[in-house]
Amino acid sequence: MGILYFKLTFDIIYLGDNMREYMREHIELIDNYIKGKKHVNLNDVINDHLKKISFFQHERLIHLLVTLFYAIITLFFLVLTIVSYLFIPISIIVMIFLILYIYHYFYLEKGVQYMYKQYDILKGLGK
Repeated sequence: MGILYFKLTFDIIYLGDNMREYMREHIELIDNYIKGKKHVNLNDVINDHLKKISFFQHERLIHLLVTLFYAIITLFFLVLTIVSYLFIPISIIVMIFLILYIYHYFYLEKGVQYMYKQYDILKGLGK
């Protein structure tokens, strides 16, 4: 059971890294397309870009909800530390997770906002 849990945990962390890489690769692809001289299949590129934006918006929403959940849990455990000092280690662990989720959420937020700017540039290329 412990090996399976470690494998699932490692896979989840690895998949999270893949999401960042996926976003970075797509942003670079669109940046290279914008910098290029030929803008072939512009409507297909715009439609694909809009689809990717919606994927990342969904990912961002899920991470916002998880971040809010961790914030509530963190506050709960911080209040419990008033009752007993035994909750201090749990509070610290939950706070670390909260900080990591906030960092990842803002990475997604910044990436999606940059993709909005790319979309505006792509629409300007069509004129």
